Amino acid sequence: MSKANTVKLHPPFQMTQPEQSHKVFIKDLLIDMLIGVYAHEKSTPQPVRLSIEMTVNDSHVPLGDDYHNVVCYDTIASAVKNMAEQEHVNLVETLAEKVAMICLNYERVSLVRVTVEKLNAIENTASVGVEILRGRQ
Repeated sequence: MSKANTVKLHPPFQMTQPEQSHKVFIKDLLIDMLIGVYAHEKSTPQPVRLSIEMTVNDSHVPLGDDYHNVVCYDTIASAVKNMAEQEHVNLVETLAEKVAMICLNYERVSLVRVTVEKLNAIENTASVGVEILRGRQ
């Protein structure tokens, strides 16, 4: 290898080790719900697809193969479905924020990415929607 092709591995920054974490995700959760600003959207449920990815700080307590020691995707999916089925929401942005709040209520969740898609909102599209990223302060 010639000197011209030598790569220098001296970054101009200090690298740090992040806290140990893992991802918990829910992909393509389908919910029929009242969402939208138009009159027909306030009376007729429509399909919405949600995807949620949470960064979860690893516990200092051993998992012990115990459901109570994890951030449970089933518990979060149920809370999201209950919220979505109980109230009308005007905006996909509002729904995304509500889902993020549900996730961030779990102390070990430090960051959450929420994608909300309306599947029948605009003709000749697979979906329209929003994706947000929220974290703890």
